[in-house]
Amino acid sequence: EGKAEPDYNRCIDISTKGALRKMILPSVISLLAPFIIAFTLGKEALAGFLTGCMAAGIFLALFMTNVGGAWDNAKKLIEAGRHGGKGSESHKASVIGDTVGDPLKDTAGPVIAESDIILIGLFIV
Repeated sequence: EGKAEPDYNRCIDISTKGALRKMILPSVISLLAPFIIAFTLGKEALAGFLTGCMAAGIFLALFMTNVGGAWDNAKKLIEAGRHGGKGSESHKASVIGDTVGDPLKDTAGPVIAESDIILIGLFIV
C-alpha cells in the first residue's frame, strides 16, 4: 500500500478534460452575448456593452498581472534574507502567494487583455 507509481498522465488527462468541460458554458456566453445584445437592444447597447467590457477587462488584466508580479517579487525578497529568509513563516506564505500569483501574472491577466482586444475588434466593425 502506498508504494505504487502514480499515473501522472492520467491525472493530467482527467484535470484537463474537467477544465475544458467547465469552460464550454462561459465560452458560449461570451461569444453569444454581443450578438444577442446587438440584435435585441441595438447598436447603442452593444457599444455600451463593449465599453464596459473594455473598461472592466483592462483594469482586471492590469490588476492580475501586477499582483502576480508583486507576489513573485515578494518571495524573491524574502528568499534574499529579508523578513526572516527561507524557512520562515513569511517565506511559507510567500510561496503560497507566488503559487497563486504565477497563473495570474502569466496566464489570466494576458488572456483577459487579449480577449478584450478580440471582442472589441470583432464587433467594432
